Amino acid sequence: MPRAKVQRKSTSIDMTAMCDVSFLLLTFFILTATARQPDPLDVIIPSSTYKLKVPDLDMGILSIGKGKVFYEIVGKDIKMSTLDKMGEKYSIKFTPEERERFGVIGAFGVPVQSLKQFIMMSSDERTKSKMDTGIPADSTNNQLAEWILQSRTAVAELHSTSMRVSIKGDGQEEYPTVKKIVDILQKQKINKFSLITSAEGDAK
Repeated sequence: MPRAKVQRKSTSIDMTAMCDVSFLLLTFFILTATARQPDPLDVIIPSSTYKLKVPDLDMGILSIGKGKVFYEIVGKDIKMSTLDKMGEKYSIKFTPEERERFGVIGAFGVPVQSLKQFIMMSSDERTKSKMDTGIPADSTNNQLAEWILQSRTAVAELHSTSMRVSIKGDGQEEYPTVKKIVDILQKQKINKFSLITSAEGDAK
């Protein structure tokens, strides 16, 4: 007896629900993502074969180039807490709006006395203002050392851990500028820090 042939029918899958989920996820990521701020200092970092991922939390990054020093604090809560402590140190009152805006700023390099004006500028205005003369690190006005100290204190208070420090130095920067920064770190008993480099190739 011959087998009965089952009529084949095309399979139809309703993708409406999947499209809805995809667009919801896309919208969520767009709305929650933070745009990366452009680096105010062009630094051509040296190459290296050593590979170690820079952590994205509890980190302070010192950018050195053209005789200037810029500082970036990783983590919005740490940034705002550090700003409060610097305000207390230098008797400057920052508003809630200024705190929020500072929380999304990347690297900065202005004296603390000009910080309020710098914070309220747009990204383009900051570039055109030429205010980014670097953070003072002289022996008589060592604001950089204070920024590092206060951010370390903020990390310890908020996250109960030690802040890591990385140095991103221009490959052509002169030694005295780099030594000044290393001396500041050593005075705070920071003898272990990372050097940010570009990938040269895999180690043999």
